[in-house]
Order: sequence, then structure tokens, then C-alpha cells
Amino acid sequence: MLITTIESIPGRNITEVKGIVRGSTVRARSIGRDITAGFRNIVGGELPEYTNLLEESRALAMNRMVAQAEELGANAIVGARFTTAGITQGASEILAFGTAVVVED
Repeated sequence: MLITTIESIPGRNITEVKGIVRGSTVRARSIGRDITAGFRNIVGGELPEYTNLLEESRALAMNRMVAQAEELGANAIVGARFTTAGITQGASEILAFGTAVVVED
């Protein structure tokens, strides 16, 4: 599956637009991560517990978006984007979205 953030794929022709596809996940922090991150917050620096949580969440949202595109018969996604929204205190949604297309050389 080809995925780009631009609206086309250089050197390829879009022959069919399948539609908007998306994948999302809502993830909550855990008490263990919060305690560890709290200690790190005192001394400063990166909070790898949250970095890893976000990386896992982005990957899950992206995989769900790709699965939806494959179900539609697409072989590429153009205009791919991520967005985040707070759902409740301590929980956020990560959304991946784009346009599923069929491309040919």
C-alpha cells in the first residue's frame, strides 16, 4: 500500500477514487506510565512512556486506515493525515485519514 501526504503519487496515475478512509483508536494513560512520567517531569526531558504510547496509537490507527482502503480495493492512500482529540481526562483519540485510490504506473 502506497501512502502519501500529498494529493498525488509522482510517476503514477490515479485511475479510480474509492473514497475517504479512516482508522482510529482511543487510548488511555496507565497509572504505571503516569507515575514514571511524573518522576521524569520533575527533572525534565522526554517522556518516553508517552512517546511510545503515541507511536503505538499512530501505528494502530494507520493499520486500521490501510485495512479499510484494502477492503475498498485501493492500492494507495493520498492526502494522509493524523489528528488527535481529547476524549476524557487521560484519554485521547488518534485518527488517521486519507483518500483511498487505485493507481497504475
